[in-house]
Amino acid sequence: MRSTSFALILCCFAATLSQAAAEPAQDTEVAALAERIRLLEENARRLTEQANQALSMARSAQAELAQLKSAPSFPAQAEATPSAAGATAASANAFNPALTLILDGVYEHRSKDPAGYQRAGFPLVGEGAGGDQGFQLGESEISLAANIDDAFYGQLTLALESEDGETEVGLEEAYIETTKLPEGFKLRAGRFFSNIGYLNSRHAHTDLFSTRPLPYQAFLGSQYGDDGVQVRWVAPTDTFFELGGELFRGARYPAEGAAHDGVGAGTLFAHAGGDVGISHSWLAGVSWLRADPRDGEDGFSGRNNLYVLDFTWKWAPNGAYKDAGIVLRSEAFIDDRDGIVMDAEDPDAFGQVWNGRRRGAYVEGLYRFNRRWDIGYRYDRLWAASSGPYASDFDPRRQTAALTWHPSEFGMLRLQMARDEPQPHYIDHVLGLQYQMSLGAHGAHKF
Repeated sequence: MRSTSFALILCCFAATLSQAAAEPAQDTEVAALAERIRLLEENARRLTEQANQALSMARSAQAELAQLKSAPSFPAQAEATPSAAGATAASANAFNPALTLILDGVYEHRSKDPAGYQRAGFPLVGEGAGGDQGFQLGESEISLAANIDDAFYGQLTLALESEDGETEVGLEEAYIETTKLPEGFKLRAGRFFSNIGYLNSRHAHTDLFSTRPLPYQAFLGSQYGDDGVQVRWVAPTDTFFELGGELFRGARYPAEGAAHDGVGAGTLFAHAGGDVGISHSWLAGVSWLRADPRDGEDGFSGRNNLYVLDFTWKWAPNGAYKDAGIVLRSEAFIDDRDGIVMDAEDPDAFGQVWNGRRRGAYVEGLYRFNRRWDIGYRYDRLWAASSGPYASDFDPRRQTAALTWHPSEFGMLRLQMARDEPQPHYIDHVLGLQYQMSLGAHGAHKF
């Protein structure tokens, strides 16, 4: 009997010990579960906050997109076509001027003395000369642009450059443009670059090379801009199609003289372009410049007709040209003149009759490896007139290669080499180093 009672006591004691040992383990599991619930609730709270923030950002982006669609483009500063004005006008400060600074500098080494540079059959006019030796300030720009009100947009661009050791400040563009004309029409008035050809309306800092092609230097003094008015019409079609015309004062080459009471030049142009699939796109155009220069920089007075054909093709994987791609471009020029040429060094000399035609063309290509590097090649050539005061049996030509590094979308460093043959038995090898940096408002360039 005693042994049985003792056994029962031992069993009760063991059960008590077992329950006491289980209670701490159970408390630990409850605490761990409670901590997990707290962490899950904390994560849920954070996810809710992030979702609210994302929703707020999405609504802000939608509002910004609506403003962007209703804002006018940044026609000349940026480059068919998104533009710099769109990027800035979409903000709350759409009616405050967007400020853009382009800083440009170059070092050039030439194998020939620039003082002896001449181009057979083509007088050096405007900014179409061969260039200088050594370090020099490039064409740096200061640009202000903004919506004036809901009906007009305005832009002012100043250019700073060094010439013969002197720093010059020039007014490149100062114009207003309508934003609310119906049926795809736009009207521009003031000083601006003509929309003929491809490169002429674009600022030099958007070029693929640090120098303009020979036809631009020979026929347009590098770039034609003047005081006047422009009207453009864009068709309401999926394929980009544009028609337009301009009237200019005729104060700059090749239309110097301001004949016809200050309306000495006019243009007509048409451009068309579109996409082929998602990786290919193209743009083509035809242009005509009609001028009546008087005592021009090259001594010419009379009638001048300049015809330009241009074509650009781009390829990029899935259309993402910033990542990689190829650009091929060509322009052809025909310059037809009928008038008299006076000797600039002897104004009293009898003039020579000039009724002739000159031509020029270039083709350039660029391959972009990635967002940082691209390499390009350009071949340009001029064909002189066969008779007249500037007749020549030699046709100037030039080959140019460039390697460009883009540390970001706001700057680039370029190494460029050229083989220039402007006249018989004269070959100028040119090595150039260029930097270019953009500060302030920076939008997408034109096509």
